[in-house]
Order: sequence, then C-alpha cells, then structure tokens
Amino acid sequence: MADQNTQKPIETQTSFQSLKDLPTPFTQAQCVPHEHEFLICRGKCKRDCYSYHLLKNEYKFICRYPDDVYLKGHCVVKLTDSNKNSNQITLLSFDGEYKHTLTMKYVSVWNNDNNENEMDKLKKSNNYNKWIPFTDNHNNQIHIGGAGDHYEGVRAVIGGSNNNLL
Repeated sequence: MADQNTQKPIETQTSFQSLKDLPTPFTQAQCVPHEHEFLICRGKCKRDCYSYHLLKNEYKFICRYPDDVYLKGHCVVKLTDSNKNSNQITLLSFDGEYKHTLTMKYVSVWNNDNNENEMDKLKKSNNYNKWIPFTDNHNNQIHIGGAGDHYEGVRAVIGGSNNNLL
C-alpha cells in the first residue's frame, strides 16, 4: 500500500508564450492588437513605437512620439473604421495628465502586399505611421478631459452601439 502522505509534484502548464525581447525595455507601454501584430506604443520615459509580428516573432520600429509631447499615464485605442477594405487603421493616443491627444494612421510595417496605389497616396500625404495632433474639422486641437481632470493611468475601449470611447 502506498504512503498516503507522499505528495506528487504539481504539474503546471503555462497558457502564455514567451516572446522575443523588445529592442529596448518598456514599462507602462500600451499594446493594441491588429491582425497578426501587436502595436506597442511608448513606455514610461520611452518614445518609440514598435510592431511585433506574431507569426514571424520579430519586432519592427514604427515611429516615435513627437519630442514636444510629454505623456504621463497615456492610453492607446484602435478606432473603429467602417471601411473594411482599407489597409490602414487609426489609433488614438491620449494622456492622463497633460491632455495630449494624438492620432496615427497605421499601415502595417510588415505588409508588402499593400495596394500600390493606396501606399503611394499614403506616402504622398506623409501622415501615416506617425503621431499627429487630433484636430476637428477647423484644425483646432481636441483634448480629452477638462483642466481639472487628472486621468493618469486611464484605460479605455471603443464600444457600444455608436462605437463610443468608453
């Protein structure tokens, strides 16, 4: 008869996969999934944004946040786009304390199969894969939150019946 006090080692299996290390360490970075990519946007005291390709297990540099933008507790979300055929997505980045609100039209840094005409238009506009101020139709910068608000560490999603910022 086996000793009932004998303990078997517990077999654990992790549900997480270890990824290749980032080119530079990040803390408090924001990540947004997009097809086979994770877009990693700015960590504490870092301005760089990278794309991590899930299938290739590699990183590629996308851009840097502007030098005049100081973020403290920012949030990045992918905006909903009704144009399903587009090769681009729009990201919204807003800050908790200093109220910087930026957008990026992102076109995959991995995709060599993008429509050539669309890529040419995007290259000519020079407004893709870089952070620019979020403005209204009259080119006035839009800020999220009021003067007394403090949103450091804020998190958000796009959702609801009208795709609101929640």
